[in-house]
Amino acid sequence: MAEATVHAGFPSPAQDYMSGGIDLNRQLVRHPEATFYVRVSGDSMTGAGISDGDTLVVDRSLEPYDGATAVCCLENEFLVRHLRFGKAGPGGKPSGITLEAANPAYKPIKTGPGSDFSVWGIVTWIIKKVE
Repeated sequence: MAEATVHAGFPSPAQDYMSGGIDLNRQLVRHPEATFYVRVSGDSMTGAGISDGDTLVVDRSLEPYDGATAVCCLENEFLVRHLRFGKAGPGGKPSGITLEAANPAYKPIKTGPGSDFSVWGIVTWIIKKVE
């Protein structure tokens, strides 16, 4: 009966640096009550490193800002795009928001007062599978 164990290969150099498991929720989520995950479908954001099948971490508590990558709802359809704010009009509010893809095959979408549009949240992390 064996009383000890022996490694049958080379020891891992990373073993000296391991201090326990990683809790991805604790690492990636700043506002748990306002954060959700969404899987990407499509190729409109490939130029921003967001690919079909990736998972986005989205924080609804963050204020939208010019250049932010956001999950939006436009005419009852969800999409992920970069936000570009128009010039400020009366009262300091932007005159409209343009939704820009990160793939030249997709044209920018301009929103305006008559648009059924809302920003659902700001993308804070991209989780992707490496194959």
